[in-house]
Amino acid sequence: MRRRRTRNIQPLLREVTLSKNDLIAPLFVDESLTAPRPIEAMPGQFRYPVGAIAAVARELFRQGIRAVLIFGIPKEKDAGGSSAYHPEGIVQQAVRRIKAEVKDMVVITDVCACEYTDHGHCGIVGETRNGPDLLNDPSLELMNRIAISHAGAGADIVAPSCMLDGMVGSIRAALDDEGFEEVLILSYSTKFASVLYGPFREAADSGFSFGDRSTYQIPPGNSREAILESQLDADEGADMLMVKPASFYLDILAEVAALGLPTVAYQVSGEYSMIKCAAANGWLKEKETALESLTCIKRAGADLIITYFAADAARWLDEA
Repeated sequence: MRRRRTRNIQPLLREVTLSKNDLIAPLFVDESLTAPRPIEAMPGQFRYPVGAIAAVARELFRQGIRAVLIFGIPKEKDAGGSSAYHPEGIVQQAVRRIKAEVKDMVVITDVCACEYTDHGHCGIVGETRNGPDLLNDPSLELMNRIAISHAGAGADIVAPSCMLDGMVGSIRAALDDEGFEEVLILSYSTKFASVLYGPFREAADSGFSFGDRSTYQIPPGNSREAILESQLDADEGADMLMVKPASFYLDILAEVAALGLPTVAYQVSGEYSMIKCAAANGWLKEKETALESLTCIKRAGADLIITYFAADAARWLDEA
């Protein structure tokens, strides 16, 4: 009690301190837009046209945010997600613009197909014994092509998010074969089949036309399986591991961090929107709640946190 009663001593004994270097800002780039469009389900977030994305990145860098995660929304979709790996695809354009104008910004790209397929699933779909579903090996080939195209555009880190078997090893080999040995892989290694992704599907236009993603994402009740998935990706050569979502899965985050690789937590759209909505209704204080949640995610073992609060948190930390 004595240690806590003196407020000017408390900061000296703080065990975990959140900093701007811990934060990664997700950005949505929409090929169809000519001006930013608000995302209704995620107050304060926008889809941006490609012509504006470098300026957004520049402002984030000025605020002290040193990394962004890029999601693309294409004009056209097809069953094979072909626009995801096109040299002039929306993510590829965005990466080149950011790296040209904010050269020290670390650019991470989401490697998946759900935004690019007309069925909304994360790769190639075909018939299985249980009906139409994601086909693992054909989808691996697609992820390889996407990752190579992102690396060719200048991405520093590629982040495969489709939870395919053998995903990291396949992409690592493909990148190395193309001369991209220095491009890192941040694997969405422990990604749960969570209800908390709902607002993201509006943001990225990535809803699915049939079924769900529970056949290739982890059931929320399975902890041993969750850790095994991250261990497998570590064994295949992942440079960083991710736990997604963050706040509901702090126990998993702590165990993944113990594997020894840099660990990233994704504070997902539902986590963000819950805090924003509660604050808008006066039920919670937005700044204090957001900073507490981010601090707790770091305390649980995250080295980096992907969060839609990145820009706000940078400002709040400057005010502290």
